[in-house]
Amino acid sequence: MLSMWLSIYSLVGNSFCTNVDDGQLLYDWLNRTLKAKQVIALDFQNIEIITPTFLNIAIGQLYRDFAVEFIRAHLTVVNMLPEDMALLKRVVDTAKLFYSDPERLQNSINEISG
Repeated sequence: MLSMWLSIYSLVGNSFCTNVDDGQLLYDWLNRTLKAKQVIALDFQNIEIITPTFLNIAIGQLYRDFAVEFIRAHLTVVNMLPEDMALLKRVVDTAKLFYSDPERLQNSINEISG
């Protein structure tokens, strides 16, 4: 049952999802809406460019605040280009890993980077 539909193009005002502030704006809206237990469809129609930073801020942080199953049941992405879906999957996988054990992941990053 869908209760909210959000055009990302309308939210950011253009076809580029690259701005950190826009990512935070989307995250804040999603956080409030999910806390109200609304079911949401994010519509990426007319979006040409999406950066990992935008997705980390907008969607990755949700995995800190909500269970994976809850997000899966309450959030849907539509009209996203296949290459952007692949990017979103990487962001989500990393967020799940990070928020399940942030200290371990940070230690791994520190070890890799020297």
